[in-house]
Amino acid sequence: MDIDQKIENVKSSNLMKKYGKWLLLGVLVLWVISSYNGLVKLEEPISTAWANVETEYQSRADKVQVISKIVKNAANFERKTLTDVIEARSKATSINLDVNDLTPENMAKFEAAQSQLTGALSRLMVTVERYPELKATDAFRDFQAQYEGIENRIAKARRDYNETILPYNIGRKKFPKNLIAKAFGFDEKEEFKSNEGAENVNADEIDLGFE
Repeated sequence: MDIDQKIENVKSSNLMKKYGKWLLLGVLVLWVISSYNGLVKLEEPISTAWANVETEYQSRADKVQVISKIVKNAANFERKTLTDVIEARSKATSINLDVNDLTPENMAKFEAAQSQLTGALSRLMVTVERYPELKATDAFRDFQAQYEGIENRIAKARRDYNETILPYNIGRKKFPKNLIAKAFGFDEKEEFKSNEGAENVNADEIDLGFE
């Protein structure tokens, strides 16, 4: 090796010692940015999926308000059944969650309130069977025709939401991306769960306060 090559090697070695840590830092920064953007990309569809869930539940609440007025005008209708529906609707619409608030605790409260309304509304539909004059009204028949579709759309929105959060929850748990998730607050999103028997929940026992 001639003297010129030795000099070049020494210069290269000195450059690596001088700038090597900055190169490593640059690589690290690029990895952090890439991982962060990847989590953002996975989280973005969740906002849309959650908005669709809220839209369907709000649509049901609007329909319930209409049917409540129709039933209220029916003679001798069982008032407790109607009161349960009105109170359950009020509780259900009082919970508004942001996509960043989908923690297990908040989701449990949201589901409990919505399930209470589902149960109260189901009991209302059964009770109405004993009131042929009410069933005969055009307004009630319209609601009855839409009722199954309303619940089906809610179920679909819930399934779509669960499918959307799955890749996000898996992605944020994988090493080393989990370090970025923890550092930047990419929390796990809670999924909807089946709540069999939720219609028997006492509405007065639902705590709607967020600690």
